[in-house]
Amino acid sequence: MDSAGLRELLTFYADAGVDESLLESAADRFEETRVEAEKRAARRAPAAQEQKKKAPAAQIQAPPLPSSQRAAIPDDAQAARAREIAKSANTLEELREQLAAFDGCNLKTTAKNTVFSDGNPQAAVMFVGEAPGRDEDLQGLPFVGRSGKLLDRMLAAIGLDRTSVYISNVIPWRPPGNRDPSPLETEICRPFIERHIELVAPKVLVTLGNPSTKLLLNTQTGIMRMRGNWALHRTPGGQEIPTMPTLHPAYLLRNPAHKKLAWHDLLAIKVKLEGAGGASQAGLSPH
Repeated sequence: MDSAGLRELLTFYADAGVDESLLESAADRFEETRVEAEKRAARRAPAAQEQKKKAPAAQIQAPPLPSSQRAAIPDDAQAARAREIAKSANTLEELREQLAAFDGCNLKTTAKNTVFSDGNPQAAVMFVGEAPGRDEDLQGLPFVGRSGKLLDRMLAAIGLDRTSVYISNVIPWRPPGNRDPSPLETEICRPFIERHIELVAPKVLVTLGNPSTKLLLNTQTGIMRMRGNWALHRTPGGQEIPTMPTLHPAYLLRNPAHKKLAWHDLLAIKVKLEGAGGASQAGLSPH
């Protein structure tokens, strides 16, 4: 290659970013990096060991966080404490105040409001769902979002509204991101909803969805097998309340074809209320 051609080739290489000449064999850059790293580590090791010997134990271990910065972790002791607190409530207002003051469940630290109840505490029928969602957390009332609007339409279909029913949830605080409450969180909240039902003493109890049905009827059977069949909820004080498990309105929004199943359950609830003498109290017209 003449000098002019060589000059053009070098210019091309320079424009392409080539800044060093080629070797006879390919360089293993990964191996070079590994060897260099081992050399640096070997140089640092003696100094690190010497520093560790000189450092007092207090500097080696990180100091504990102050109690105000520690995450609240629920445990069995909090569930036992909840049972004692709930049992001491003699009225719904006392239970509401005790729940608002209770600090044994970490769900409360991320929720905006304690969602206690809505409706008429003198009603013959009580509905219990699982936990508040975003809208419920913001307003402090159960079933006020999309599922709540559907529940209102379901009630209206059998002549009921929020002045003739009572509504609550197993969990009074919204779980972060609407996640499922953990089994321990549910056990901590269980005494409050059980005492809640005991104080209201409805003639008929309706569990909405799988979680509240399993908890309040003490069963592992799924809602699709439980729904439409009367069962008994036994309160800690020994009351036995006829209970109808049915599908949660949120489930019906996702599966509208199953609304016909919920309709059959609602008709059974209507008949039970009339037979239990709760027709006028529940806002139903007798036959």
